[in-house]
Amino acid sequence: MTESESRARRADAARNRDQLLAAASRAFVRAEGEPSMRAIAREAGVGIATLYRHFPTREALVEAVYRDQVAGLTTGSRELLAQFPAPVALRRWMDLFGTWIAAKNGMLDTMLALIESGEITHGQTQAELLAAIEYLLEAGREAGELRRDVTAEDIAAGLIGIFTVARPPEHDARAGRLLDVFLDGLRRVP
Repeated sequence: MTESESRARRADAARNRDQLLAAASRAFVRAEGEPSMRAIAREAGVGIATLYRHFPTREALVEAVYRDQVAGLTTGSRELLAQFPAPVALRRWMDLFGTWIAAKNGMLDTMLALIESGEITHGQTQAELLAAIEYLLEAGREAGELRRDVTAEDIAAGLIGIFTVARPPEHDARAGRLLDVFLDGLRRVP
């Protein structure tokens, strides 16, 4: 195999992996229970063998989706802040957080088993998410747009409360209204 063919094969494998992660995330958000591996492969437009080549077990897939989503939330705070003023970036990040919460519906049993086994650590995830929120809050404080007396923990608790009451995707409109009200309460009053 030539080097060019090898690069093409690696690029194809990376594209398949990304498709599988995105498809699994979508399937987990929509699912009442855990969707089958075959349904996820179908959603990604790949064969079941391709899915198992990348993720040999359901646990491997769930862990990869979970880690990919956490990474998306942590890098998302910086990417959003590079594009938008802090309050807008924070509000858009809240939507990302809602999608992350919604995906837990379709992978909850497996995720709980991974937490129990120590493969996923709640403390590490919490620290990463709080750091992402703090990054957005600090930018808003420095710009004089967000209150100084609100902590990242306050935001996380508020988001969990909102998404407990208005779980996406069924209640996206309600969640959106509640998030808008929440953000209004975070704005600095002159």
